[in-house]
Amino acid sequence: MITTLRRHRQWLMWVIAILAIPFCFYFTKTDFSAPRTDRVGTIYDRPVTRLELQRNVRMFMLARQLGMLTFLQDLAGNATSENGAYTEFMWNRLVVRHEAEALGVRASDAEVAGVVKTFRPFRNETGFDMGKYNEFVQTALPSLGFDESQLEELAADQLALARLKELLAAGVQVPAVESKENYEQAFGKLNVAVVRLRLEDFAKEVKINDDDIAKYYEGHKTQLQSEEKRKVEFVTFALSDQEKKLTGRERVDALQKLADRANDFEQALSEKGSDFHALTAKFQLPIRATGVFTQAAPDPQLNGDPQLVPAAFQLTQQDPNSEPLQVADGFCVLHLNGLEPARPLSLDEAKGKVTEAIRNQRLHEMVSNKGAEIARRIRDSLKGGIPAEKAFEQMGIKAEMIPPFSLAENETAKPEPDKPPKVDAPDLPLIKSAVGDLDPGDASEFIPTESGGLVAVLEKREPIDPAQYEQGKAIFDVRFLRGKRTVVFYEWLRDRRHAAGVQQENS
Repeated sequence: MITTLRRHRQWLMWVIAILAIPFCFYFTKTDFSAPRTDRVGTIYDRPVTRLELQRNVRMFMLARQLGMLTFLQDLAGNATSENGAYTEFMWNRLVVRHEAEALGVRASDAEVAGVVKTFRPFRNETGFDMGKYNEFVQTALPSLGFDESQLEELAADQLALARLKELLAAGVQVPAVESKENYEQAFGKLNVAVVRLRLEDFAKEVKINDDDIAKYYEGHKTQLQSEEKRKVEFVTFALSDQEKKLTGRERVDALQKLADRANDFEQALSEKGSDFHALTAKFQLPIRATGVFTQAAPDPQLNGDPQLVPAAFQLTQQDPNSEPLQVADGFCVLHLNGLEPARPLSLDEAKGKVTEAIRNQRLHEMVSNKGAEIARRIRDSLKGGIPAEKAFEQMGIKAEMIPPFSLAENETAKPEPDKPPKVDAPDLPLIKSAVGDLDPGDASEFIPTESGGLVAVLEKREPIDPAQYEQGKAIFDVRFLRGKRTVVFYEWLRDRRHAAGVQQENS
C-alpha cells in the first residue's frame, strides 16, 4: 500500500490540497478545546497524538532491530502485551528524556557516534563494519520512514538512560548483614514435606444430572456457540528459487518488484465491479483454495505464517479481499470464499461441553476446599507443638518428602560428573514460591496446580556452609546490588511518571 501511495504521490498531493481548502474554513469554526479523536493521552499538560505514538512504535521496532534489549527492558519491561510494550515505551521514554534535560544530562556527538558503532547489526568479527551500516541505512531505515538521525536519537536516549541510572544507583549500598541474610534465604537448603491432592482422586465424587446441565446451559447460553468456519482462496507473489538465494540490496530489489506487482493487483481489486477470479486470470496468478477451517483448527496451507489466519477472519462479505500480506519470500492476498457464522448451540449439541465444564468446576472446587481444610489443620497442629510427621499420621494423609533444595541455584558449586543429572520434584517452582517466606514449622496455603493442588510444610532450614558463603559472596553481592538498583530505578520512574501527569486515554 505504501508503494502505491508513493507511485501516485503527485496527484495525491493535488487531491489533498484541494480537499484541505474547504476543511480549513470549516474547522476554524470548531471549538479547539474539544477532545480530538487522534489523542491517545496527555503528559506534562500537553496532548500526545496517535501520530506520536506511531512514531514511538517505529522507534521501538528500530531499537529491537538494533539489539537494544536492555534499553527496551528498562522502558517497557513491565508490559504484559505487545501493544502495552509500545505505550509503556513511549511514556517512559518521554519521561526519561524530560528528566535528562532537566538535570542537564546530555551526550556529546562523539559519545553518540561511539554507541551507534556498538549496535549489533553493524558489527562483524573485528568490530564496526561500515558496509553493514550503509546497507542498514539504505534498506532497513527507509522501511520504517527513518534515516540516520533516528540511530543517533536512540543512541542519545540510551546514554541518557544509563547516566540517570548511574545517578540513582550512587546512593544504593548493600550492608554486610543484609547481604548475608539474603544469601542464607536464597541458598540455605530447605527440608519440605508436600501433601498433594489430585483431581483424579475426587472424580468419582462428582455427580451431574440433567437438571444441572439444563441450569448451566441457560446461564451460559450466549457463550455456548459453534465455531465460525471459513474458506478462502489466495494468490501469492513469491520469489523464484533462484531469487531466494539473493541477499542484501539484490534481495530487497527483488522483493520490491513483487510488492509493486502485489500493490497493482490490490489496486485493481479495489476498483468498483472488480472480480477476484477475473483479475487472477489477467495477472496470470494461480489460485489456491483452502478447505473449511476454524481459528482453532486452521487449514494447513495457512500455517506457514502466523498473520494469515487472523487476516482470513477479518474478511467480510462486503470486503472479501485482504491487503497484500508480506510472508516469507513474498506476498499473499486472501479472498473470502465461504463463511459459516458462529451460532448458538442447542442443549443437545452443547451437552458434552456443558458436562465437562461442570465436572471441571466442581472438581476444582472440591480439591480447593479440601486443600484449604488440610492446610488449616496442619497449621493448627504445628502451632500446638505436634511434629509434622505426627500431624500427617493423625489426619490420615500421606506427605511426600522433597529432596532438600535451595530457593536459588548456587552457580559457584562444582558439578559432580559421576552423579546422574538431578531430576526436580514436580511443581518445584510453585513449592519454592510457597515456602520462600515461611518460618520452619509452618505450612503454606493451598496451592492449585494443573493436576490438583498441594500444601507445603517447611520442616527445617539448614544453615549455609561458611566456606560456600565466602566463595559465592562476591557474585551474590553484585547481583543483589543490581537488583536493588533496579528496584530504585523503577520506583523513581513511577514517581516521575506521576509527576508528569501521564494520562492514557482508551482507544
